[in-house]
Amino acid sequence: MKNDIFLRRQSKVIIKQGSDILAPAYVSSMLKNIEALGFTASASLIDRLLTLSFYEFMSFYEQLLLSLKRLVGAHVKYKPMYPNFPYEVMQASEAELYIKAVVHYLTGILQNSEKQDVFPLLDTTDLRIIDLGTDEEFGLMMRQLIGANTSLSQTDRADIEWSLVNLHALDLLPEVIPQKENAAFVSSVLIKTKKLPIDVLSSYFKTATDVLRLATALSDGDISLSSPTLFKKFSRFERRSLLQLLESTSNVEEDMFRYKLKWIRLGEILHPGEYKHRFPHAAKGFDAVRNHKKPLTFYSKVEKALEQQDVSKAVSLLEKRPGDFARRIDHLLRLSTGEQEAASIITAFATVAHHVSTPVLLQLYSHMKHRHHKQDMRVVFPKGNVSKVMALDNPLPSLRKDLCEGVINACKDALHDRFAKLPPLGNVWVDERLHEQTIPFSQRSSSKTLKTISRGSKLTIPEGDTLRFFIWWKEGFVNGKHTGSVDIDLSAGIYDGNWLYKEHISYTNLSSKSFKAFHSGDITSAPKGACEFIDLHIPTVLKKGGRYVLMNIYSFSVQSFVMLPECFGGWMMRQYVESGEIFEPSTVQSKVDLASDSTISIPLIFDLQERKLIWTDISLHHHVEFQNNLEQNNGSVSLMGKAMTKLLKPTLYDLFSFHAQARGTLVHDKQKADTIYSLDEGITPYDIETIIETYLN
Repeated sequence: MKNDIFLRRQSKVIIKQGSDILAPAYVSSMLKNIEALGFTASASLIDRLLTLSFYEFMSFYEQLLLSLKRLVGAHVKYKPMYPNFPYEVMQASEAELYIKAVVHYLTGILQNSEKQDVFPLLDTTDLRIIDLGTDEEFGLMMRQLIGANTSLSQTDRADIEWSLVNLHALDLLPEVIPQKENAAFVSSVLIKTKKLPIDVLSSYFKTATDVLRLATALSDGDISLSSPTLFKKFSRFERRSLLQLLESTSNVEEDMFRYKLKWIRLGEILHPGEYKHRFPHAAKGFDAVRNHKKPLTFYSKVEKALEQQDVSKAVSLLEKRPGDFARRIDHLLRLSTGEQEAASIITAFATVAHHVSTPVLLQLYSHMKHRHHKQDMRVVFPKGNVSKVMALDNPLPSLRKDLCEGVINACKDALHDRFAKLPPLGNVWVDERLHEQTIPFSQRSSSKTLKTISRGSKLTIPEGDTLRFFIWWKEGFVNGKHTGSVDIDLSAGIYDGNWLYKEHISYTNLSSKSFKAFHSGDITSAPKGACEFIDLHIPTVLKKGGRYVLMNIYSFSVQSFVMLPECFGGWMMRQYVESGEIFEPSTVQSKVDLASDSTISIPLIFDLQERKLIWTDISLHHHVEFQNNLEQNNGSVSLMGKAMTKLLKPTLYDLFSFHAQARGTLVHDKQKADTIYSLDEGITPYDIETIIETYLN
């Protein structure tokens, strides 16, 4: 499991030095086999393998092969409705496709034709290199993940949980866990597994909301607190410990009213009245939320000042909470009545900006950088465990450029002072391509992928003329309950440069000969696993006026992806579709595991004109606006696509440039650099653990 985590996260494996001499032929055979999956080994890894005994090598190799197959989706069998896809669909008439679909819908029988022999794969691919790692590097990776200043994904949490349970937990814990959700999750794992008691972890909890997150984590609820939680029945020791943590926090009553209903539910479980003499402040807080004794809170004071347009009073209050000041400064500047008042707002913010967290400063910097530009929509990602995106009208009135620049300078100065205290970087080269890589501020709802990048980031589409999408899913038993028949549908929408609909490929339209786009056939149940594919010929789509292509995955039978034993999708780049199998692991560019509590996924958008992939990773639920096929959702889907292509977020180029300016000297010649930030060497966008812990704290 340790190597499985290390391999997936950093393309590294740990192998202890052996005392034998292995025949090179065994390693050569391994390399040949993993090349078919799109991987190879570094020189240091090969050298280490040659010190193993035959049995040690075979044990490692068998596990490696299984892990690599799972990474690219090659651990399952692919049997599409049309086994000779795409040519079988190209050559069939609409009537033939329709009749076969109807027979399958009525009988559940797949009228598979005989699979024809294919010419070996002609496509060449860049191999991913697997390197030799160490236990120390693995430990550092997990400490960085735990100490991250961003929320973590379900995959991150699973990796942390395994490490805390199976390794020495104290060695993995940083003194400070800046992100409160992460502190709650880590503490809950250590408490549940009895690795450490609550009182040892008390330094991670400063506010009542921190304690609420811990109670939620212990109950396996949503620690973002954006959805209801059914609190578990705590043991007497856990009840006392949670009340003790709450007793030691400040502003208990005020903070509890932020999540009043959750605290009322939690109070019914904790019975704080039993301990009112031991924990009087905690008991008083519960009494206040239960009996509606709402205090005049900080937030109510700020709202009242803003409502009365008393800017001076609002600023005076917000100076005590710089993070809230940063989030409200746009509103304050819009309320200001003259240049002098606006200048005083910026001056006050600049005085306290060094207390604002790095992520908030970067987000405010980016917001103000684009604030004076005319924008017809705002793109919002609501907090929660499922990644939703909202495209809203942008009603904000214009803000003068000089005011925006004043806030920008305050952010830059605060970041410069903070980063200058870190170790020097020497000469620094920053890749211009990092302008297209967004900063991973929130990984909470991120899916498990072959390579993790932040939502909204762009990557160049490799050479080749054909995009091939794929999905695979299976129905069966999950937690002792059968899913029933599960129908997952793969579809693709084609839009022009203005996001006007051009064509779609789905179970309702298997073949578009004019766009040279084809679907492998709609399978409606998967007791042994099922798959679907879509091919799109890029030159033809462009010739017919298409520019954007959205990959869509729908649960037609409306089971959430999390309820399935397994479900994943991805895409390949193919040049010679007449060669190789339909699913060729070495051509897989990305694979995403679908395990969210949602029924619709939009993992990717392709800008064929710019030859860019835009990572979206959007998950949605069926509701009135969203039916269970692409064409019924066309308006909503195209709006989300437009929103994602207009997304304005701070980039890794911004982040690394700020560090370079504060800690080193920017150079234009990469060969002269001591520190490199790029897509493929030095610190890359895939070094998520390093970025979120070292560069965002």
